Amino acid sequence: MGCNCDNCNKCEYKNKIEEFDIKVDSKESIVIALAGNPNVGKSTVFNALTGLNQHTGNWPGKTVANASGSYMYKDKKFTLVDLPGTYSLLANSVEEEVARDFICFGKPHATIVVADATCFERNLNLVYQVMEITDKVVLCLNLLDEAKRKGIYIDIEKLEKELRIPVIGTCARKKEGLNELIHKVYNISLNKESYNPKKINYSDNIEKKIESLIPRLENILGNKIDLRWAALRILEGDTSIISSLSKYVYIEKEVD
Repeated sequence: MGCNCDNCNKCEYKNKIEEFDIKVDSKESIVIALAGNPNVGKSTVFNALTGLNQHTGNWPGKTVANASGSYMYKDKKFTLVDLPGTYSLLANSVEEEVARDFICFGKPHATIVVADATCFERNLNLVYQVMEITDKVVLCLNLLDEAKRKGIYIDIEKLEKELRIPVIGTCARKKEGLNELIHKVYNISLNKESYNPKKINYSDNIEKKIESLIPRLENILGNKIDLRWAALRILEGDTSIISSLSKYVYIEKEVD
């Protein structure tokens, strides 16, 4: 299995996936995370892409169900991991913690965020949070047919320029746009295309605190995760991130 981190070998990456009890059919399988708010058609996208090639179970140590499936594209095997539907990744619930930890520590080769085109602004919170963790993000703007029926038009090209990530419009129920989606995921996951997602700039006070924390975190974590994102979580008082860092990154020092 390949890794999207230049500092990780194949064996180390495989172990990261196995920690989440995700079944992959091949060592060369490309792992893709599927995230999204509840009721945005995420399961429809998952079922349309994977068909009957699915596995179900529970996340390790959790009562939250997990589902993974596979599909082939251009002679490559993809394992699609359907994360719990969440409105954020702030770990205010078990579902949010599971989704956050898999995207951050499971090291998927890319993450698809499914959003509802009829109320896109409600989905932006999750989109931005995923963009803080990884630059390998594809936004799947689903339910375009319902948006059109409601007189809602979204300029996808302009949205791409604003977010600085690829945006693919879909109607998953009709399987419209899914070929474009998997083609873009293919390019992103195999590093044939790269993007620099837009980052949120906070107040000067917060930015200074982030800058002061990053060198300290680098001494502990190296470049294993996005240090700016880790600093933000600590500044927010998210104690669960310390537990997850200890579990998945195997840090030996405490973060004061």
